[in-house]
Amino acid sequence: MKNRVVITGLGVVAPNGVGLNEFNKAIQEGKSGISFHQNLKDKGFSCCIGGIPEISEEKIAEYLTPLQLRGFHSTSILYGIIAAVDAYKDAGFAVHENSTLDYDTGLIFGTGTSGIEKFREAIYKIDDQNVRRLGSTSVVQTMASGISAYLGGILGLGNQVTTNSSACTTGTEALLLGFERIQNGKAKRMLVGSSSDSSLYTWGGFDAMRVMTYKHNETPKQGSRPMSATASGFVPGSGAGALVLESLESALARKATIYAEVLGGNVNSGGQRNGGTLTAPNAEAVQKCITDAIADAKIKSSEIEVINGHLTATSKDSLEIENWTKALKRKGANFPFINSLKSQVGHCLAAAGAIESVASVLQIKHNFVFPNINCEDVHPEILELITKEAIPTKKIQKEITILAKASFGFGDVNACVIFKKYKE
Repeated sequence: MKNRVVITGLGVVAPNGVGLNEFNKAIQEGKSGISFHQNLKDKGFSCCIGGIPEISEEKIAEYLTPLQLRGFHSTSILYGIIAAVDAYKDAGFAVHENSTLDYDTGLIFGTGTSGIEKFREAIYKIDDQNVRRLGSTSVVQTMASGISAYLGGILGLGNQVTTNSSACTTGTEALLLGFERIQNGKAKRMLVGSSSDSSLYTWGGFDAMRVMTYKHNETPKQGSRPMSATASGFVPGSGAGALVLESLESALARKATIYAEVLGGNVNSGGQRNGGTLTAPNAEAVQKCITDAIADAKIKSSEIEVINGHLTATSKDSLEIENWTKALKRKGANFPFINSLKSQVGHCLAAAGAIESVASVLQIKHNFVFPNINCEDVHPEILELITKEAIPTKKIQKEITILAKASFGFGDVNACVIFKKYKE
């Protein structure tokens, strides 16, 4: 018998809300976290808007000691620490510097690039022949697993502690990797999530690819427009999301709050075949990822009431909707509600799957479907597939039993997870 897996803790650092309460309120209100950033304009970016979480120095000092902050220069690691520590505390655990090593709890926390600002700092010092001035933290801040290294020590976790990196699917993949570890009895709890930094050095490549919108520098809050006829590219975002996964047996034994259950999911790749490329999805593989996730969760496609899609506000949005209709064998008025958090926070890249998973679980726990903002003019290709009513632009109060969350990323990689409202 495989273990049932539930979610007992949540944490989030997002452009429209830092902390669970603020974020929950923001997504229900349809609050945009996108703003204009002068430094992007100064560096010659076409897209000068983005989503950057607002975190005060006082807030940072709650999570990192003065010693840890000495020479610290990685927003990706910072966001991840805040989200993960919040999730850990939300699950009912205390954070002590000299806590007992916990062999029952592990960590899978993903990222795309870690400490790119620290990399820049190191490169200049090396080029100026100041190698000895790099400091002792340049390695841990720039290695991909820097985020898990910091968190493993802060929380004293003794099970698997690692980092995954799979472009935009990273957060959803991390969740499923942790889920499988608990399901198979290799851990009682796994802290999972992902983070992405707010560096223009990360965003610059996307600006060069012309996949980010340049039409809304004067109207930033209207810039992120998934599923809209007037979408003109994604808006970059940053932040982190974290979830504590736990075996149902462990959660019940300690009388933990249970947000939702993870029923199952799937991760696959289109292999950059049959239309799939480094930057475009293989539609057949996307559909298979969804159908295999449904099979793994042991549900019927007709039971899915809400989809939290990947939906980035690019030309691929209509293809994603088409893939959902084919995978679920549901279209028109029979299609479930679908929303994209990117309308509110932009595309948070490697952090997207984790932040959006937190938003998905909040919808199940608090019985609502958050609105798609900037989507009054649904793309006509999408309206040929599903009804406009399936794309809410105002919050809908609704009890949700089953929700599907998917992420699709560069490299033609896919991930889909099925969440369910927990009932005894």
